[in-house]
Amino acid sequence: MTNLIRNCWYVAGWSWEFSDKPEARMIVGDPIVLFRTSKGKIAALEDRCVHRMAPLSLGRVEGDSIRCMYHGLKFDAGGQCTEIPGQDLIPKQACVRQYPVVEKSNWIWVWMGDPERADPARIADSKALDDPEWVLKTGQLEYDANYELINDNLLDLTHLAYVHANSFGADEAWSLNRPNLEVLPDGVRSSRWIRNTPPTPPLGEAAEHEKVDIWTSYDFILPGVFLLYTAIFEKGTAEACHDEEPDPNRRVLFSNFTSQAVTAVSERKTRYYYSWGPHSSQGDAEMAQAMIDVARQAFNEDKVMIEAQQKVIDTNTDVRPMPTSADKSITIFQRLMRKQDEPQDAEGDLESAAS
Repeated sequence: MTNLIRNCWYVAGWSWEFSDKPEARMIVGDPIVLFRTSKGKIAALEDRCVHRMAPLSLGRVEGDSIRCMYHGLKFDAGGQCTEIPGQDLIPKQACVRQYPVVEKSNWIWVWMGDPERADPARIADSKALDDPEWVLKTGQLEYDANYELINDNLLDLTHLAYVHANSFGADEAWSLNRPNLEVLPDGVRSSRWIRNTPPTPPLGEAAEHEKVDIWTSYDFILPGVFLLYTAIFEKGTAEACHDEEPDPNRRVLFSNFTSQAVTAVSERKTRYYYSWGPHSSQGDAEMAQAMIDVARQAFNEDKVMIEAQQKVIDTNTDVRPMPTSADKSITIFQRLMRKQDEPQDAEGDLESAAS
């Protein structure tokens, strides 16, 4: 498994989780405090007062600043100490690290690496919950496992036939074919048809069909953001489309979209955020809630397997996994990840990651 990669945008939580009350987060092993200033802007600082290293997340937000509630030192949203009770001189080194932070699509994104490389344009284009095209519900999960194992799980959907036969109702067709892969600047794109398979989920018009063709296309963006579009069609559609992207004029029985984000808390802790729901023309909030309930069951199935996998790995870290033909996207993505913490002049052409 890779080391914890720093030069990436990680999801720290949902927008509504943060207010003028400090919130503590751990991301790639760094303690962070997040809070909103008087204008509602998010600030992200090192969660460690310079004086006695008390957590600022136990402090108090005062306007655009945060005060440590151990000995009263106050820090502005940029991390500079502005007040030491009973002391006029404030040393220049009395500051805590400020992390670049962006609020986008109902998630709070924090850049954990070199701030000079924190380009907001690299933030994955997840769906906002108020996107009129989709009806989305949310959830989150904690794993006692390295984040790379969750990434691997999402990059290889052949496991659906075995891990999720009960929740998603997936059959062996998911394990037999291989997707078309494309290397993106910050990730991979995987697209394929699943032919003659039960509808998953069996909702909308898809529920009227015993077997269907399913088109899936996802982008998996650094450091672990999964953006999946799924559309269900009548059986025979894949053949009619020559296994290419569906004709936009084809009637869709049911479609849905999910945004999921994997955040490394530490080497053996991971936080997982997700939203899922139907197209707004094919479902409502009640259906979206039913879908997220199924997703919760499925992701707990993943959790059981992945945490057990981590325990086996920890018994002998020298044993390496044996790749199969389904692992190409995992190999590409892992190479892209490793490049992020290399010096900029050593990054080279991202296309080489696919070789």
